Amino acid sequence: MGNELKGEPVGKDTAKAYSQRFDRVFDYIDRHLDEPLSVERLSRAAHFSKFHFHRQFSQYAGIGVLAYVRLLRLRQASYRLVFRRQERITDIALDAGFESPEAFSRAFRQAFGQSPSQFRKPPLWQPWSERFRLPPRERREKMDVKIVDFTETQVAVLAHRGAPQRLNDSALKFIEWRKQSGLSPVQTSRTFGVAYDDPESTEPEQFRFDICGEVSGRVPENPQGVVNGVIPGGRCALTRHLGSHDRIGESIYPLYREWLPESGEELRDFPLFFNYLNLFPDVAEHELVTDIYLPLK
Repeated sequence: MGNELKGEPVGKDTAKAYSQRFDRVFDYIDRHLDEPLSVERLSRAAHFSKFHFHRQFSQYAGIGVLAYVRLLRLRQASYRLVFRRQERITDIALDAGFESPEAFSRAFRQAFGQSPSQFRKPPLWQPWSERFRLPPRERREKMDVKIVDFTETQVAVLAHRGAPQRLNDSALKFIEWRKQSGLSPVQTSRTFGVAYDDPESTEPEQFRFDICGEVSGRVPENPQGVVNGVIPGGRCALTRHLGSHDRIGESIYPLYREWLPESGEELRDFPLFFNYLNLFPDVAEHELVTDIYLPLK
């Protein structure tokens, strides 16, 4: 793998194999984030030479490996700060691998410009999201797509309009409505997202996304602005995304780019939508499971 470091041309197959080896590193970090992770341990997991691994990782990911691990731990901690407000900052700091709340607070402020307590009320998601542009990954497994009949589903809808980075603010508002109303309990009601726009090609202020929870009756007027809605029934292509919601595009784009042209199917006039089978931070990000529905004629 010395060609990458010398700046020599790299063949397509070699580059793909190199990318897949780094995907194994990223997967290993995801699965062992709550354990001590040294450069030596990670280089062994990826079958790289420990003498060159740090430089290779930095060149590939644009960030040093230990800095990458720390950012992921801060990312996980930031979700807990916002979505689990009952947890103590001290406990979150220790779980993130910091020796003290003070060290955690310094690292958090350096990364995001807010202390952990400030991030709780309210979080500034824009600088947060800018720090977490994760390296791209190759989709290793073959895409498994099924044609299914989706049954019309009554939902409570909170319409998010504006920058994708602020989706978590809308999610918090929807969680608040769920808890206060009791009309769509997360343990027994499905959770959906309706994606009207592609965040990569839509102006932030024009971005539209609906956060939805399954309901069986009328949604009364409420301070959060949640209203009744319907996800229509019909034929859909269904594929499953495993892992972070931030990487869901890695499952969506091949669906449009590869599967759809080869299938001969035509799209129905309803947006792509998601069924979140579990939610973060109830499970680790790499354990998230999301079904992607592409409506078909």
